[in-house]
Amino acid sequence: MNLLHKLLHPISSYVNNKSLRWKIMVGVIAAIAAISASLLIIMRLDHTALEIIGDSYKSNSELDYFSHQIAESEKAMETYFKYRTFESIDTYYQYQSKVESYRAGMQNNPSTDTLLQKEYTVNQLSRSFTFYSGKAVAAHRANNVNEQMLYYNKTLECYTILLSQISELNILLLENNAEMYNANRQNISNTTQASIIFIALFFLLILVLLYIAITSITHPLAEISEVAHRLAERDFDVPLFNRDTHDEIGDICRAFDRMIISIREYIDTIWEKAMTETELKEKEIEMQTLYADAQIRALQNQINPHFLFNTLNTGAQLAMMEGADKTCYFIEQVADFFRYNIQQQKQDATIDEELGLVDNFVYIMKVRFGSRLEFVKEVPPHAYTDMLPSMTLQPLVENCIKHGLNNTKGKVTLKVEDFFGFTVISISDNGCGMPAEIRTQVLEAVKSGKSQLAPKAPGATKPDADGHTGTGLINVFSRLTLYFHRDDVFDIVQNDEGQGTKFLIRIPIQHV
Repeated sequence: MNLLHKLLHPISSYVNNKSLRWKIMVGVIAAIAAISASLLIIMRLDHTALEIIGDSYKSNSELDYFSHQIAESEKAMETYFKYRTFESIDTYYQYQSKVESYRAGMQNNPSTDTLLQKEYTVNQLSRSFTFYSGKAVAAHRANNVNEQMLYYNKTLECYTILLSQISELNILLLENNAEMYNANRQNISNTTQASIIFIALFFLLILVLLYIAITSITHPLAEISEVAHRLAERDFDVPLFNRDTHDEIGDICRAFDRMIISIREYIDTIWEKAMTETELKEKEIEMQTLYADAQIRALQNQINPHFLFNTLNTGAQLAMMEGADKTCYFIEQVADFFRYNIQQQKQDATIDEELGLVDNFVYIMKVRFGSRLEFVKEVPPHAYTDMLPSMTLQPLVENCIKHGLNNTKGKVTLKVEDFFGFTVISISDNGCGMPAEIRTQVLEAVKSGKSQLAPKAPGATKPDADGHTGTGLINVFSRLTLYFHRDDVFDIVQNDEGQGTKFLIRIPIQHV
């Protein structure tokens, strides 16, 4: 069955890709061809039956012809003896040649069969007739009268007996041919029955071909009609046709599939909008409930940023007056870090500004962790003025420091490279690395517009020592996606050194 399916599959694919007009024409042509074939077979069977009847008495006709040739040969011999002309002797030899040709096909050996034995006797007598007549003609040409008369008499005697034997053989052949005729009548009857059977088989074949052709057209139309009725009754949970043929029906099925998919997508969109509106209403109610409390808390906990910066600057001046230069520099770096953090929250920044903030942050972290933190920065010595969302690099560096320090000594590497129209910024650590499932969940959360990992996702319910649940990474990547309007500007890969995690950011170079 598999072999048959493999053999028929190319033919089936070829037929399915043809138009309905082509299929109908092929069906009609196949039916006409089947009818023509049946007529030709019936005509051939009838012709065979007629040939059988005609052959029944062919042997009698041939034997009569042989008897006639012998008689003409004897007559030509008599004419030659009487007139002694060239035409008579030529005629004699012509008839003798015909007699010899016919005699060569006769029974040449004795037989127990009566018919064959009689044919053998006629064969031998015709041979003697030819021999004696030839001797008589030769004696006449040599003017040997005695020898001529001797062989002439033997020829006449042989001729008389030969005609008698031919007559008996003819009777035997008639009896045998009559039996053959009766047998052939049965063959003709069988032929007639065979013709009827062939007509019935070809008729069935035509019906099968027409049924297959009509079914291949009407069955898909019935399916389309059923689907159309279900859609009219607002039943959109119908299976797709998924028809891969390239005829008119295939085009209709594919159009129905696209329509069904569009309707489903439209319904899903409406449903999502309804759910979103419901959520927004719930959040609006919740926000209104919390707004009053938030105002009170904001008034109670409000801190003037300038007071914070002035306080830090005052601390830096005191440290400088006391000669604590390191403490002074540290407080200045902290003040610059908070000033940039507050002022740039809703703005974009250049790459150089973001790198400067990273320097401030790394200095603060080195003061905290000392020799446990190693920071490597590889930046080409030219200005990077392309813009990106503010506070993009610092959260990634903070993430690498956090996970890199899980080892005895943490190493964080920041590289900036120009690569085919992009400024590629990579930040990597030597920590234990981010699990593949967490990486997938973070990227999926960015694509779906979520702000954090799903509550039931592996890893989200088990934050690390710092309570990290991917919110910072998702925030950074989401802002990059919205800023550049593309999702290929970031990625999370394994560190080149085989341990730890690497964050990649690809900033399109803006040509002035």
